Amino acid sequence: MRGKQVELESLWEEVREVSLGNSVDRLHSSPTPLQFLRDFVSQNKPCLISNAISHWPALSLWPTPSYLSTSLSSSLVSLHLTPNGQADALAPHPLHPSLCFVSAHVQPTAFPRALDLIRQPPNHLVAYLQQQNDCFRTEYGELESDCDDHIPWASEALGCLPEAVNLWIGNHLSETSFHKDHYENLYAVVSGEKHFLLLPPTDVHRMYIWDYPAARYSYSEESGEFLLELEEPERRVPWCSVDPYPATGSAEQERSKFPLYFNGPKPFEVTVKAGEILYLPSMWFHHVRQSPGDGGCTIAVNYWYDMQFDIKYAYFNFLQSLPYQSTDDQTIPESECEDLGYHPCHNHLSSTFSTDESATNNVEVNKDHEDV
Repeated sequence: MRGKQVELESLWEEVREVSLGNSVDRLHSSPTPLQFLRDFVSQNKPCLISNAISHWPALSLWPTPSYLSTSLSSSLVSLHLTPNGQADALAPHPLHPSLCFVSAHVQPTAFPRALDLIRQPPNHLVAYLQQQNDCFRTEYGELESDCDDHIPWASEALGCLPEAVNLWIGNHLSETSFHKDHYENLYAVVSGEKHFLLLPPTDVHRMYIWDYPAARYSYSEESGEFLLELEEPERRVPWCSVDPYPATGSAEQERSKFPLYFNGPKPFEVTVKAGEILYLPSMWFHHVRQSPGDGGCTIAVNYWYDMQFDIKYAYFNFLQSLPYQSTDDQTIPESECEDLGYHPCHNHLSSTFSTDESATNNVEVNKDHEDV
């Protein structure tokens, strides 16, 4: 067993030395389809691309709130509400002994009202337009002429058009916890900045993927209060347990609980600025924070292309099926985990999760459903 542990820990270093390097590659113009396929998709390797969307009218139009409110004045959109900006994330339940996987309250809202709540957040809630499920084409059709309906060089390289195009509008209070997606993701920032932490699929054991009971926020406009309710019948969601930015008072405890993450190779840090595209390969773990632009919010469009379920997918599934615990890993024993209501995931099939697998509003475009 010790030999297997050493080999897995060596793999985390070797994949960086042999393939990934120490930072994400930057391209200063759009790649050719061949270059993109050969150097990045086939190697499952991210890259940051500048000057690829400079022709989009959205770059000059969308940072102006009045333009968006006028263009979408009659649109009803799906607004996600939480008390703290953390949806599709882990949170304690007041009446349950364990952490829960928590989804946002989703409320149909007139777009101008939704934008006001994002730009000028009240004290008791955080609003985020993050519906996914091809929401750009289904809820924001009036904006389609402001940007491309696909990324041409990516579509040619991948041999298909995007399965979903999503619009994201939020503020600095919204944060996306570590997760992975079964899509080739082209993530274009239009206003503000997105701050990504990235880990390759080979680092799956460092994520401490455990099963958590699913819960959902319910929000009352009348009282202005949130209620956290466990789903019935019970449903469990495999999710990353690591918070890379623990609160000051709990930092030491988090580090001792998840040493494979905090003591292992540093995640790749990437800031995507307005006008740039991040290629995020399928199955890469990512955590996201954001900074608003001049209009008071962060705006992005992402394109989800179907991934190839090829030999790489089989290799990654095999890797994450291997039971593993480092000798210096002092995490909670499995017996105690079960007493607390969450369970380590040993079966590789239960670990192949993503944000678009855990929320029921995204079933239509998801390959593995049973949510960013």
